[in-house]
Amino acid sequence: MSRRERGPEPGPGPEPGGAEAAAEDAEPAEPESPDQCLSLLPWDRFSAWLHCVCVVGFDLELGQAVEVIYPPHSKLTDKEKTNICYLSFPDSNSGCLGDTQFCFRFRRSPGRKVSLCCFLDQLDRDLPVYLKKDSAYYYGYVYFRQVRDKSLKRGYFQKSLVLISKLPYVHLFRTMLKQIAPEYFEKSEAFLEAVCSDIDHWPPPVPGKVLQLPIMGLIMKLRIPTYRDKPGTTPIVQNMHQLPTECFCPVFFHIQMLWELVLLGEPLVVMAPSPAESSETVLALVSCISPLKYCSDFRPYFTIHDSEFKEYTTRTQAPPSVILGVTNPFFAKTLQHWPHIIRIGDIKLPGEVPKQVKVKKLKNLKTLDSKPGVYTSYKPYLNKDEEIVKQLQKGVQQKRPTEAQSVILRRYFLELTESFIIPLERYVASLMPLQKCISPWKSPPQLRQFCQDDFMKTLEKAGPQLTSGLKGDWIGLYRHFLKSPNFDGWFRSRQKEMTQKLEALHLEALCNENLVFWSQKHTEVETVDLVLKLKNKLLQADREHLPVKTDTLKKLQTHINDIILALPDDLQDILLKTGTT
Repeated sequence: MSRRERGPEPGPGPEPGGAEAAAEDAEPAEPESPDQCLSLLPWDRFSAWLHCVCVVGFDLELGQAVEVIYPPHSKLTDKEKTNICYLSFPDSNSGCLGDTQFCFRFRRSPGRKVSLCCFLDQLDRDLPVYLKKDSAYYYGYVYFRQVRDKSLKRGYFQKSLVLISKLPYVHLFRTMLKQIAPEYFEKSEAFLEAVCSDIDHWPPPVPGKVLQLPIMGLIMKLRIPTYRDKPGTTPIVQNMHQLPTECFCPVFFHIQMLWELVLLGEPLVVMAPSPAESSETVLALVSCISPLKYCSDFRPYFTIHDSEFKEYTTRTQAPPSVILGVTNPFFAKTLQHWPHIIRIGDIKLPGEVPKQVKVKKLKNLKTLDSKPGVYTSYKPYLNKDEEIVKQLQKGVQQKRPTEAQSVILRRYFLELTESFIIPLERYVASLMPLQKCISPWKSPPQLRQFCQDDFMKTLEKAGPQLTSGLKGDWIGLYRHFLKSPNFDGWFRSRQKEMTQKLEALHLEALCNENLVFWSQKHTEVETVDLVLKLKNKLLQADREHLPVKTDTLKKLQTHINDIILALPDDLQDILLKTGTT
């Protein structure tokens, strides 16, 4: 986003419209339509995007400390504040003079209720799975400044502006921080208050609409994808990452193996020179299996002060399924028992072709050497795709723009993941009962069980070979994947979708029946029972946001009303007043 002259102070957030994420001079705001109004309570709109904004400074006696939390009523537990303090500063061993941007992720303290929960859950349903929020975690988006300042006792000005959010929209918040952080460091608190006031006028984060987000006289334009978008077609401007190929430079030749490790949920540690490279690499890894959701934990930047440090570094049990990004050399010793370690070197100059680095076996090393590369004993299931490596190498030699390299790599990973997931999608779709099995007078039929052997048999004729030219042990890869957290998360999600579809089809079948005629042939007790069941069906459709047409719901409500009107007056009064169980 380019820097522009400041316009007038923006008013309430304009109605969505326009193209992809960019900043423009603010124009007069148009009134919002009622369905876009989130709530009229103060800070509700702000809460739909951010939990709070923190300023973390360095105190000679206390170390890192949260100096400001805005809005002031935002709640953070002591544990959350401590995590934010340590994660908002680069590790003492990585010197980051000037301005640095990076991202972290940390566990939320349990037991806190969110007032907008219901509304945000509704929006979450329209998102692709890999963009859905995880209610157990927060993201921290950091803009850290470290400059020499002789007037300060320590000789340096060190401060971070941090946005805390449940939303994994890295690019959006990074772009936003680039706009507001430099000015905040000059103007301080009043400026921060004005920024937060602007965010509190933003329209809600509705997927599929182009949103205009005013911020200090600029407008950011954003379109959040929906699950209906074809993967790879939407400019996912706010996605987890923009797949920076620079961070893959030292491990260029092993990207396909890294894809397998992420797909299988293997424990991975990324050792990088700075939090920026650490977080970019971890986010790029997590996103490389898109449109599949990475279902295990991942920490774009992890420090020795993290509240989960002991849990993740213990040697008494096998390393958990997690991707950790670290910068402190201390981790080379602490995590050397981990099965897969990626060491990222400094970013290369444009046009400098990375040397081919062999995979190094961890068991042959007493301690990790400092050279970039992949340290693992893992043997990939699939044969190496030499074509993509040549394509990316050629791009480096020809100084192809980073964005173009990223597009090539994203497309490659997308096609590889889709080739892998299509046979699973096809098999799971076959578990759905036939529509003719759905009777309005019986409960919706159950999905058939997933049978690993049956699925494996389908691979012979309808396996990944239909869409991918890659050879190798695909069967072995599927067997391993079926035991992974990523399969479990994917299958649960598909199961839920299909069960809701069955409920929706059952509702439609009920609507197509002449229910008034049915009630006339049955006793009053049976008719009352039917009315209560139908009312519960309507409640369920609303509560679970079942994929039912509005017309179907209206038709069912009409059926209920007609049945009630055909009953004696006393029963009519009771049923019209009665809620549902």
